[in-house]
Amino acid sequence: MLNSLLEMIMQNVDLLIMITLMVAILIPIAAMLVWFERRLLGFWQQRYGPNRVGPFGILQSLADLIKILFKHDWIPPFADKPVFVLAPLIGAVSILMSFAVVPMTPDLVVSDTNIGVLFFLAMTSMAVYSVILAGWSSNNKYAMLGGMRAAAQTISYEVFMGVSLLGVVMLSGSFNLSAIVHAQTGLWYVVPQFVGFVIFMIAGIAESHRLPFDLPEAETELTAGFHTEYSGIKFALFFLGEYLGMMLISMMITTLFLGGWLGPWLPPIVWFIIKTLLLICFFILLRAALPRPRFDQLLQFGWKWMLPLALLNLVITAAVVLWGGK
Repeated sequence: MLNSLLEMIMQNVDLLIMITLMVAILIPIAAMLVWFERRLLGFWQQRYGPNRVGPFGILQSLADLIKILFKHDWIPPFADKPVFVLAPLIGAVSILMSFAVVPMTPDLVVSDTNIGVLFFLAMTSMAVYSVILAGWSSNNKYAMLGGMRAAAQTISYEVFMGVSLLGVVMLSGSFNLSAIVHAQTGLWYVVPQFVGFVIFMIAGIAESHRLPFDLPEAETELTAGFHTEYSGIKFALFFLGEYLGMMLISMMITTLFLGGWLGPWLPPIVWFIIKTLLLICFFILLRAALPRPRFDQLLQFGWKWMLPLALLNLVITAAVVLWGGK
């Protein structure tokens, strides 16, 4: 049994190295996004932002990490301790696993599976368990309300996020993300699927709990929402999951609607980074531009406007594909 295990590890050593590199790169980038967001918002709002720790404040994220790691990691005596500890890990791990199917270049992808779109939707669906379990296990009414809000918001917006992707799947004829990128060689899908692009972007903001859709963490109403009782490294995992989620949604929009790594002159990885970075900047600037709606307005907007629009886009796309097939 030991020999077979060693043989399996040796056969997949390249895959293990790629996974290790992906995790080692993504986590520091997510930490640097905290600094980048604060600097960009500072520029946008005509204030300084972090500028003391390191040149241009670039070591501020490292200082925050050191501070949060040395904070007292307290577990409330009234909490369900095993679930309380497990909840942050579920969110961070499910988001990290989603990156495995995102192709950054024709060769730079961990798993070029034929069900890449479905795997992405499945992993993002798993993240809802993190927030609902965190709220429930805290045994705190504010945390529980935040967890219930997060579950309702995530499940609602997941529905038309999936529907908005079906138009892309119809046009490309594949669930494989690399095949979807190759299918956009002549025309990016943001043009024929502009409605799906807008719907997916809005759903992605809601899924990652970014402003203005950060209602599960609305501190003016719920103290701090589902992570009210969390501190130290467990709180850092929730924070990490949010920024990884923003990166993931930006990468998926790039892959599905903006041609992925496609572009003239520059290397494929450069085009992918440029498109992803522009989307991240857009998500960050939304924080300074839009007010937070009420929770009932958020759900009404999803069910009464986004879902019918996504279904209409799906029907029209199916009709066009069938008509073209004739």
